[in-house]
Amino acid sequence: MPKPTDSDKQFFRSLIPEAPGVEVKPMFGSLGAFVNGNMFAGLFGSSVGVKLAANDLAELARIEGAEPFGPAERPMGGYLSLPSSFTAEQATLWVNKAKAYVATLPHKQKKS
Repeated sequence: MPKPTDSDKQFFRSLIPEAPGVEVKPMFGSLGAFVNGNMFAGLFGSSVGVKLAANDLAELARIEGAEPFGPAERPMGGYLSLPSSFTAEQATLWVNKAKAYVATLPHKQKKS
Protein backbone atom coordinates (compact mmCIF):
# COMPACT_ATOMS: atom_id res chain seq x y z
CA MET A 1 0.00 0.00 0.00
CA PRO A 2 1.54 3.36 -0.99
CA LYS A 3 2.24 5.69 1.91
CA PRO A 4 1.71 9.43 1.59
CA THR A 5 4.60 11.77 2.32
CA ASP A 6 4.33 14.57 4.86
CA SER A 7 4.00 16.91 1.87
CA ASP A 8 1.09 14.83 0.50
CA LYS A 9 -0.64 15.01 3.88
CA GLN A 10 -0.09 18.77 4.13
CA PHE A 11 -1.52 19.29 0.62
CA PHE A 12 -4.54 17.10 1.44
CA ARG A 13 -5.25 19.05 4.64
CA SER A 14 -5.01 22.33 2.70
CA LEU A 15 -7.89 21.19 0.45
CA ILE A 16 -10.31 20.39 3.27
CA PRO A 17 -12.70 23.19 4.20
CA GLU A 18 -13.14 24.22 7.81
CA ALA A 19 -16.85 23.74 8.38
CA PRO A 20 -19.20 22.35 11.02
CA GLY A 21 -19.16 18.57 11.06
CA VAL A 22 -15.93 18.33 9.00
CA GLU A 23 -12.89 16.54 10.39
CA VAL A 24 -9.70 14.95 9.08
CA LYS A 25 -8.78 11.63 10.67
CA PRO A 26 -5.98 9.12 10.20
CA MET A 27 -6.98 6.03 8.22
CA PHE A 28 -4.76 3.04 7.56
CA GLY A 29 -1.57 5.13 7.67
CA SER A 30 -3.15 7.85 5.53
CA LEU A 31 -5.88 10.48 5.96
CA GLY A 32 -9.61 10.73 5.37
CA ALA A 33 -11.87 13.79 5.47
CA PHE A 34 -15.32 13.29 6.93
CA VAL A 35 -18.51 15.29 7.20
CA ASN A 36 -21.11 14.12 9.71
CA GLY A 37 -19.16 10.85 10.04
CA ASN A 38 -19.12 10.03 6.31
CA MET A 39 -15.91 10.18 4.27
CA PHE A 40 -15.96 12.64 1.37
CA ALA A 41 -12.25 12.72 0.51
CA GLY A 42 -9.28 10.49 1.13
CA LEU A 43 -5.58 10.21 0.52
CA PHE A 44 -4.04 7.06 -0.99
CA GLY A 45 -0.32 7.52 -1.54
CA SER A 46 -0.21 10.91 -3.22
CA SER A 47 -3.67 10.52 -4.80
CA VAL A 48 -6.59 12.55 -3.51
CA GLY A 49 -9.90 10.76 -3.95
CA VAL A 50 -13.37 12.25 -3.71
CA LYS A 51 -16.86 10.75 -3.33
CA LEU A 52 -19.29 12.41 -5.70
CA ALA A 53 -22.90 12.34 -6.85
CA ALA A 54 -23.36 10.30 -10.03
CA ASN A 55 -23.47 13.30 -12.40
CA ASP A 56 -20.31 14.88 -10.90
CA LEU A 57 -18.59 11.48 -10.89
CA ALA A 58 -19.33 11.12 -14.61
CA GLU A 59 -18.06 14.65 -15.27
CA LEU A 60 -14.81 14.04 -13.38
CA ALA A 61 -14.33 10.68 -15.12
CA ARG A 62 -14.21 12.51 -18.47
CA ILE A 63 -11.21 14.61 -17.34
CA GLU A 64 -7.85 13.23 -18.38
CA GLY A 65 -5.96 11.83 -15.40
CA ALA A 66 -9.00 11.01 -13.23
CA GLU A 67 -8.72 7.38 -12.14
CA PRO A 68 -10.28 4.89 -9.75
CA PHE A 69 -9.38 5.65 -6.14
CA GLY A 70 -7.68 3.15 -3.86
CA PRO A 71 -5.85 -0.10 -4.50
CA ALA A 72 -5.88 -1.12 -8.18
CA GLU A 73 -7.22 -4.56 -7.29
CA ARG A 74 -10.05 -3.10 -5.19
CA PRO A 75 -10.84 0.57 -5.90
CA MET A 76 -13.45 2.33 -3.77
CA GLY A 77 -16.88 2.56 -5.38
CA GLY A 78 -18.27 6.07 -5.83
CA TYR A 79 -14.81 7.65 -5.56
CA LEU A 80 -12.35 8.89 -8.17
CA SER A 81 -8.79 10.16 -7.81
CA LEU A 82 -8.27 13.73 -8.89
CA PRO A 83 -5.85 14.18 -11.79
CA SER A 84 -2.32 14.85 -10.54
CA SER A 85 -2.21 17.77 -13.02
CA PHE A 86 -4.89 19.66 -11.07
CA THR A 87 -3.91 22.90 -9.39
CA ALA A 88 -4.79 23.36 -5.72
CA GLU A 89 -7.68 25.57 -6.86
CA GLN A 90 -9.07 22.88 -9.18
CA ALA A 91 -8.66 20.19 -6.51
CA THR A 92 -10.39 22.38 -3.91
CA LEU A 93 -13.37 22.83 -6.25
CA TRP A 94 -13.87 19.05 -6.49
CA VAL A 95 -13.26 18.46 -2.77
CA ASN A 96 -15.95 21.05 -2.03
CA LYS A 97 -18.36 19.30 -4.44
CA ALA A 98 -17.65 16.05 -2.61
CA LYS A 99 -18.24 17.63 0.80
CA ALA A 100 -21.51 19.21 -0.36
CA TYR A 101 -22.74 15.88 -1.74
CA VAL A 102 -21.73 13.74 1.25
CA ALA A 103 -23.23 16.32 3.65
CA THR A 104 -26.65 15.39 2.17
CA LEU A 105 -26.26 11.75 3.21
CA PRO A 106 -27.62 10.45 6.53
CA HIS A 107 -25.30 11.11 9.46
CA LYS A 108 -23.21 8.09 10.30
CA GLN A 109 -23.89 6.81 13.78
CA LYS A 110 -20.90 5.99 15.95
CA LYS A 111 -20.60 2.33 16.86
CA SER A 112 -21.05 1.62 20.53
